[in-house]
Amino acid sequence: MTDPTTDPTPGDLDDHDGVDRQRDARELADAVVARVLARAGTALDLGGTRLSESDGDQLDRADRAALRRVAGLSTELDDVTEVEYRQLRLEKVVLAGIWTKGTAEDAEVSLRELAALAETAGSQVLDGVLQRRQNPDPGTYLGSGKAAELAEIVQATGADTVIIDADLAPSQRRALEDIVRIKVIDRTALILDIFAQHAKSREGKAQVELAQLEYLLPRLRGWGESMSRQAGGRVAAGAGIGSRGPGETKIELDRRRIRTRMSKLRREIAAMTPARATQRSSRRRRHVPSVAIAGYTNAGKSSLLNRLTGAGVLVENALFATLDPTVRRAQTPDGRDYTLADTVGFVRSLPTQLVEAFRSTLEEVGESDLLLHVVDVSHPDPEGQIAAVRAVLAEIEGVDDVPELIVLNKADVADPEVVDRLRRREPRSVVVSAYTGAGIDDLRERVAAQLPRPEELVEVVVPYGRGDLVSRVHSEGEIHTERHLEAGTALRALVDPDLAAELRSASVA
Repeated sequence: MTDPTTDPTPGDLDDHDGVDRQRDARELADAVVARVLARAGTALDLGGTRLSESDGDQLDRADRAALRRVAGLSTELDDVTEVEYRQLRLEKVVLAGIWTKGTAEDAEVSLRELAALAETAGSQVLDGVLQRRQNPDPGTYLGSGKAAELAEIVQATGADTVIIDADLAPSQRRALEDIVRIKVIDRTALILDIFAQHAKSREGKAQVELAQLEYLLPRLRGWGESMSRQAGGRVAAGAGIGSRGPGETKIELDRRRIRTRMSKLRREIAAMTPARATQRSSRRRRHVPSVAIAGYTNAGKSSLLNRLTGAGVLVENALFATLDPTVRRAQTPDGRDYTLADTVGFVRSLPTQLVEAFRSTLEEVGESDLLLHVVDVSHPDPEGQIAAVRAVLAEIEGVDDVPELIVLNKADVADPEVVDRLRRREPRSVVVSAYTGAGIDDLRERVAAQLPRPEELVEVVVPYGRGDLVSRVHSEGEIHTERHLEAGTALRALVDPDLAAELRSASVA
């Protein structure tokens, strides 16, 4: 006979197995968070920003560094002269996420990216929690047990903010704030904050503000009676008659003001759109081909633009370092001119508000003749980056008709096996390193081969007084032969129809 005190029953075995599985899941989650905080194996793990000679003076980097927050500075001043030099203390954050599907590596990549986003926004990551569950909790997203554990971590670390690796519903955010007793934001709010910090142009600032207001509108929250008081006339914040009708509460007034501001921003962005369209139509009239650079954030798009054109745009080892599009002129190896446009970077779960707000900017991709899709092959999940970028591009009109060339960047620090795997997966690809310049000549040849070529053959003698037409043939066409005669310059070349008509009308033979 078996001894019941020593031989467990099947039910006891199930209980022990359940405890063991929970302990294993908790240990795995803790290991993932530890690796995230260590930054091991990521592109950001390379240290500081790597600059090459093609990146230029990088004057914008000095301005951005002057406003960067630093850790460990006290807000208490001993001397009034310190006011001018004081910088803000870093915001201390704790990360939280759930793992619903996929592998542990997928959860690790997502949480690691959230940590990088938090640091880019100007905060210090202290700790994190990761929960394995089938579906998010509809009340607090994490569930009551994990939310209580999160509150203990917040109290122990002295964190200021909790960042959730998902898009929270307004009710979930409020319920979680009630438990942890500090500010709670989600992934969307974090990305919007980074965009607000880095936008420089008037159009970029308007686009970001519109996206922020669209995100804020359904998340307005009032405290106590301040949001439910009703008034009219001059009582309404001193705005006068007509500003607030009878029965309109404070929160309703705030919503109406936000909608009014959003309408104004949409009109301003619509007024800026024709200028960009005019520039594109001017290039079309002159039959100048266009190439658009798109890709995941921090994939090296700006470095590639600097390497190909010497544009000198900002290069920094951070997510969403540059937002405003840059268009520069470049030349193929055979001398044909084309434009190269750098667009805003993408990220997993890019907020739909940003996609809508930056739609006029992203139209550069749909109007281009060739798309250079830049991929960071040193990233732990380059295939996931490619899928995320293509998901956003699919929402842009006209992109399906634009040929795509995959540019596998950062090959100098990537695993050769990963590079070979991606080359087999993406036949239309080229391997480069924007930092060292390796593969750039091959990229130029591939771009020249895929750009549209002039098709009309002309044989003319252009008088020497029309040197402008000869110059246009050099920049826009393909010259087969060129001879200098007594009457003028004899050309045999392929050009576009408009230039062919001008050449024939000016020809003396």
